[in-house]
Amino acid sequence: MQRTVLVNANVFDAERGVLRERGTVLIEGDTIADVLFDATVVDDALRVDLGGRALLPGLIDAHVHVTATQADLLRVNATQPSLVAAQCKDIMERMLLRGFTTVRDAAGADFGLVQAVERGHFRGPRLFISGQAISQTGGHGDIRPMGAHRLMCACASIGLLGTIADGVPEVRRAAREQLRGGAHQIKIMAGGGVASPTDPIDGTQFSVEELRAICEEAEAANTYAMAHAYSPRAITRAVQSGVRSIEHGNLLDEASAREMAARGAWLVPTLATYDALAREGERLGWSSLMLAKLDRVKDQGVQAIRIAKAAGVQIGFGTDLLGHMHDDQSIEFRLRLPAMGAAEILRSATSVNARLLGQEGRLGVVARGAQADLVVVDGDPTRDVSLLEGQGERLPAIVKAGVFVKNELA
Repeated sequence: MQRTVLVNANVFDAERGVLRERGTVLIEGDTIADVLFDATVVDDALRVDLGGRALLPGLIDAHVHVTATQADLLRVNATQPSLVAAQCKDIMERMLLRGFTTVRDAAGADFGLVQAVERGHFRGPRLFISGQAISQTGGHGDIRPMGAHRLMCACASIGLLGTIADGVPEVRRAAREQLRGGAHQIKIMAGGGVASPTDPIDGTQFSVEELRAICEEAEAANTYAMAHAYSPRAITRAVQSGVRSIEHGNLLDEASAREMAARGAWLVPTLATYDALAREGERLGWSSLMLAKLDRVKDQGVQAIRIAKAAGVQIGFGTDLLGHMHDDQSIEFRLRLPAMGAAEILRSATSVNARLLGQEGRLGVVARGAQADLVVVDGDPTRDVSLLEGQGERLPAIVKAGVFVKNELA
């Protein structure tokens, strides 16, 4: 078994949000065997000197769409699945080289992509997939243009972000289909969206009975449901029905935040996508209705984080980018600074997200028994989170499951 020891590391304690100096991390196979301080391991291990650089757990993005290879989701829907797979290979590799060793796909990826990464055909982060998001007719996952009754598609699972279901029996079947197909969690479109053409941003979607039925199916499979929702009403209905994480949540208010906290729900803000779309939406040909919805929510994300923090809501880390905008993934760190400290943001992208994914102690920490997912940073990201921006230029080394996927250390 390959043994590697990383010495002279300033190790990020993702539970406390501090760097601990002079750390030594012993890796055996794909696992962290030990974490020591002021100690040296002298044995047959390969020794790598980090020279006092920061050592973080592998980063986790809890809201991506790796198959959103274009910003025009109608075009993705009409693209051959084999081409979508080839295109998202590059998207995933670039995520990994930005330090994201794990991502939760919020709709579009299928079990074949999970296997492609696990078997080494594609180089990318480990995937926790939702399959297709469950949407009501006319909901956020119904991407048919206004007035259209049918949608031509490639008729395969990869790249299709939504499946339409109405009524309790249909939504139960839809949830079971996603779980049968290998979904790690279920995604629900519980309210209006920016990128969908026909639904109001502050509307609610699905009846309470439908929401509860989907959550029951997720719970029966020992997993959970995540929900796209913006408005207080949509957020409150979702968490009262059993949803574990609210995605976006830009219009969150104090009452809905208290409800989330009381029920132990997470908020996963995605500020990067609004920043990118504010720059790109008009050029991409978005309708005036879609741009108006974007304008309504884009400046509310920071305030939603402040409200959630004050209520004690657990705050995860997500980005939700499309097409060429995937390269803006790491600006999420900087965009949160008006509402969160740098170390707090790092915790969101590591230990907090690991708990959300049900991977506490396995991912998101540099600790004995955890997966050896590690990111080396030039500088102190607890003081300057912008060190994580760009395409990994200030990350000289990245380790996933005990293997260096990047190593520029002297």
